[in-house]
Amino acid sequence: MIHALRQSEMFTKVEPVRPIKLNEIRAARERIANTVVRTPLIRLELGPEFPDIRLKLENLQPINAYKLRGAANAVALLSDNERKAGVWTISAGNAGQGVAYAARKAGVPCAVVVVETAPQSKLERMKALGAKLIPVPYDVAWKALEERSFPGADGTFIHPFDDENFITGHATMGLEILEDVPDTAAIIAAIGGGGLISGVGSAIKALKPEIKVFGVEPETAAPAALSFEKGSPQVFTTWKASFVDGAGGQSMFPRMWERMEPLVDNYFVVTLDETKNAMKVMAEKARIISEGAGALPLAAALSRKAGEGPIVAIVSGGNIDLKKFCELIA
Repeated sequence: MIHALRQSEMFTKVEPVRPIKLNEIRAARERIANTVVRTPLIRLELGPEFPDIRLKLENLQPINAYKLRGAANAVALLSDNERKAGVWTISAGNAGQGVAYAARKAGVPCAVVVVETAPQSKLERMKALGAKLIPVPYDVAWKALEERSFPGADGTFIHPFDDENFITGHATMGLEILEDVPDTAAIIAAIGGGGLISGVGSAIKALKPEIKVFGVEPETAAPAALSFEKGSPQVFTTWKASFVDGAGGQSMFPRMWERMEPLVDNYFVVTLDETKNAMKVMAEKARIISEGAGALPLAAALSRKAGEGPIVAIVSGGNIDLKKFCELIA
């Protein structure tokens, strides 16, 4: 076990937090172009009494989630020695799928320390992509994220959010949004660890700093909103598990707060009922299946907290068991 722990730490080098540069984002876009999909950005037709809302459909990526962008960039930048050692990550499902997909395409072995309560659909997809799964309770996974190590996980660790290459991959989404909706007034992204909003925010603020960037979390897990309120990274002491398994952490990592604080204009908290309603609206009005985390931005947009638009709500993923989806929107 000690040997395995040392192996898992061998290639883990934590770089100081720094801004993601525009030229890095553009280079990442070219690097991952053959792996990811340039996803559609569609108008959600709700009528004149609602804000002008557009949906960035990251649920249409090959793994049905945006995490493939960051994973593809991180895997592409591995050295030969790191590739030989194999990769591992920690995930509730989407990051694990992204790393497994990119690793399989590159011929690199992959393991995932996975939250044991992850939806069955996500577990099956990771297995199908060739990942070795190591199931653990949520709090154990969160601790491993902080420590960047886990006994039994060998090789090169790819952090699922606090990783410059991962964040830079996500930032490519920002370039696409501005090309498709140049008059965007606001962008809303769900926050789990903060990698998505740090990436998209980096691209947006570099090109059009006047555009508002908003984060959103569920009421059951909102450390980013609490951190914004207090002015420093906070632990969310009343954290509860919910169907929103892809967003909302137990705490705000200080390094991620350092990344997000200069990029994000405000943070919203939505209820679980508002999230279910957003899932239902997307299914009924646009025939889109979204997981809970993917519906958080629409829930916030519908509340008018982000103004009248155009608002881009990032549908970050659609990995949800269909039976569960039907129960939630019924």
